[in-house]
Amino acid sequence: MNKEQLLKLYNMPLDELLNVSSKYVSDKIEFCSLVNARNGKCSQNCKYCAQSSYYRTDIEEYPLISKQDAAKAALEAKQNGAIRFAVVTSGKSPDEESFDKILDLIDELNKIDGIKSCASIGILNDYQAKLLSEHGLKRFHHNINTAESYYKNICTTHSWQDRLNTCKLVKKYGMELCCGVILGMGESIEQRVEMALELKDIEPDSIPINILMPIAKTPFENYYDKIDEENIMRTLAVFKIANPKSILRFCGGRLRLSDENQEKALKTCVEGILTGNYLTTTGKKPEDDIITVGKLNKKLVKINGKI
Repeated sequence: MNKEQLLKLYNMPLDELLNVSSKYVSDKIEFCSLVNARNGKCSQNCKYCAQSSYYRTDIEEYPLISKQDAAKAALEAKQNGAIRFAVVTSGKSPDEESFDKILDLIDELNKIDGIKSCASIGILNDYQAKLLSEHGLKRFHHNINTAESYYKNICTTHSWQDRLNTCKLVKKYGMELCCGVILGMGESIEQRVEMALELKDIEPDSIPINILMPIAKTPFENYYDKIDEENIMRTLAVFKIANPKSILRFCGGRLRLSDENQEKALKTCVEGILTGNYLTTTGKKPEDDIITVGKLNKKLVKINGKI
């Protein structure tokens, strides 16, 4: 499917578009969760991010958490229905000392029956990707964030290609790839379609969908009006149609959608949920998500794909 075809779909009556995307979804919903394992002092100037050292957002800063704390958070996530758990750290790339500690965290997560280890630790080199694979990391998360044509409006301290290179390394070493976007950062409709096609080329296992939650004292603090609910729904549907084999996953910012539209999306194009809170923004309680899954007559995926 090419850009013109996807644009035509994007502009269909919304109910018709959602009917098309619903043909590609299963009756299952998969939960994952994360721990914000290191917060703040990031050297990159991503305009949406509270953790960038370029902006004085007054967030709490702390170093890498212990493996005991990571395991505790993973066990709690498991009790709330998550089958995947991610260690997430701020920063462009891990230095040697922190990378060794991150490997220890991953080793600890891999001891937990019923949890698949994930990590989101920035841009990787070949050596780091190889070691992560050797330590049994199941899935690596690294977003493209936006279309390549728009990336210079988001960040100038690294490139879209840097992100793509990391995605390629993840696949090279046999790990699953979680790669998605942030909607509502000023991109055009055409650029949303470009993202869908770029992800189609990348072929991630999971596509996390974030919707910008503007954070005070960042350059995007007033970007509430850059996307509305209808265009979020249209984007979700087009992403699913372009990437039928990838699991679209609700992540940060989904509370910008009404409960009605969240449920409609879970019926027609979204098959995964990052439950609980996110990095610097809040989410829904896991028990509320479990109630929603039951309400929609969906099945919650357990470890190894069992229900």
